[in-house]
Amino acid sequence: MANEDPVAVKTVGRGRCPICGEPTAMDYRPFCSGRCRDADLSRWLRGGYAIPGGQVDADEDGDDALANRAARRPAEEDGEADD
Repeated sequence: MANEDPVAVKTVGRGRCPICGEPTAMDYRPFCSGRCRDADLSRWLRGGYAIPGGQVDADEDGDDALANRAARRPAEEDGEADD
């Protein structure tokens, strides 16, 4: 106990830090240090972990519904609508 460093962080034998690859530390798990933990948080906040989007379905943003409604209006005005 006389030679123990009170600031020393215990490392965990399994796993590596996802930022730098060093062994993980119990206090910062799954990271090795507060620096790597903060670097990961910064990536999240800046959108670095965003999932790349593909084509958005028109139904999700309502484009199809608006187009269908606009296509039906002229027919309704001419009296061709089914009642």
